[in-house]
Amino acid sequence: MLISRAPVRISFFGGGTDYPEYFLKQGGAVLATAINKFSYVTASPFPSHLFDYLIRLSYRKVELVKTVDEIEHSVYRECLNFCGLDKDIELHNVADLPAFTGLGSSSAFTVSLLQALHSFKGEFVKPLDLAYEAIYVERHLVKDRVGCQDQLMSAMGGFNLVEFRTEDDIIVNMVPISPERLAEFEAHIFIVFTGIKRKASQVVEQQLKRVGDNTDTLKKMRQMVDQGWDILTSNQPLSAFGELLHEAWVAKRSLDTVISNPEIDKLYQMGQEAGAWGGKLLGAGAGGFMLFFAPPELHENLKQTFANHQVLSVKINAPGSQIIFS
Repeated sequence: MLISRAPVRISFFGGGTDYPEYFLKQGGAVLATAINKFSYVTASPFPSHLFDYLIRLSYRKVELVKTVDEIEHSVYRECLNFCGLDKDIELHNVADLPAFTGLGSSSAFTVSLLQALHSFKGEFVKPLDLAYEAIYVERHLVKDRVGCQDQLMSAMGGFNLVEFRTEDDIIVNMVPISPERLAEFEAHIFIVFTGIKRKASQVVEQQLKRVGDNTDTLKKMRQMVDQGWDILTSNQPLSAFGELLHEAWVAKRSLDTVISNPEIDKLYQMGQEAGAWGGKLLGAGAGGFMLFFAPPELHENLKQTFANHQVLSVKINAPGSQIIFS
C-alpha cells in the first residue's frame, strides 16, 4: 500500500483571474498559500482473480467495477484512464475537510489521486507537471468549470505568487519573507465556516459569462496580487494587507450577485465589528469558509462573535503533494 496526500489552499488575491476565459486574454495571477489540511488517497494492489470485479474504490460510497468506464465517480474514472490503469487496483479517499467549502478540496483530491496512481506505476512526476495534469483532467476530461490555481497550489505547496499565461505555462514565485514575518502573518488569520456548501463550478458559471463586462474589475483584482506581495515583502504594517483584503472582497462581490447574499454579508459585518481589518469568502463565493485578517489580540473577540460557527485553525506554507507512506 502507498498513501499520497495533497493540501488545500487559501487564496488571498487574484481569484477569478486564474480562469483561461480571462487570463488567455489579459494575464492572471493569484497570491495564495497551501495549508495543513489534506486530501489523502491510498492505493494498493487488488487480487482481482479472487473476485468477480477488477477495481475497488471508496469515497462517500464504495464502487466495485469490472471496467473503468463503469465507474460513477468522474475523477476516479478519468484519472485511471489517463494513467492507463484498468484493473488490479484498490483506491480509497479520505480528507481533513468536506468538499464544496471554498478551499480547493476537489483539486486536492485530483492531485493526490494522480500522485498515487503514478507512484503505483513506479513513475515520478515533477510537481508542476502534476499540476498541469490535474488541470487537464478537471477542465478537459471531467469538464468542470474550474480555474487553475487550486491544482497548482495543491501540487506545489508553499506560499506563492502564481502567474497564469496558458493552461500549461504557469510561473510560480515563492513569497520571499522571513520565518518571523511568516509566523506574524499566520497569527493574523482567522477562518470561520459559513455553514453553506456549494459547488464552485456552478457559482462560477454566471461569472464566466460576464468576464467581458468585468474586465476592469478583474484587472484591479490582478493588481492587488502585486500590492499584496509588496506588503508582505516590505516593512509595511500587516494592517495594510487586511485593508487590501477588504478592497478585494468588495471587488469580488461586485462581479456577480450570486457571490454573496444577506447571510454572508451579515457574517462579514460581524467580523469587521469584532476587529477584523478585512476578509473575504474563500473560493468562488456563495458559501464555504470565510477568511478574516485581524490583530491576534482580537481573535478572542472573533471567537466569541462566531461562537455558533465552526472556526478553522490552520498552518500556512504547507508542503505540496507527496507520498507519505509506501
